[in-house]
Amino acid sequence: MRNKNNKHLGIEVDPELHYKLHYIAKYEGRSANGQILYLIRQCIKEFEKAEGPIILPADGKSQRKSQEKG
Repeated sequence: MRNKNNKHLGIEVDPELHYKLHYIAKYEGRSANGQILYLIRQCIKEFEKAEGPIILPADGKSQRKSQEKG
């Protein structure tokens, strides 16, 4: 069941990337959506391991200010 608080992320990908994503997802036993979520979680895990935890704002709104290294 979908959580009403979940956010939707729509992206455009070229046909080759789309095919390869589905191929890998099927190979690993996931849907394409599941594979994308897995990859996003892995990216966040690696980032937080290197840079420290990302703290969610108390109000639940996304931060607009860039926090890039300079």
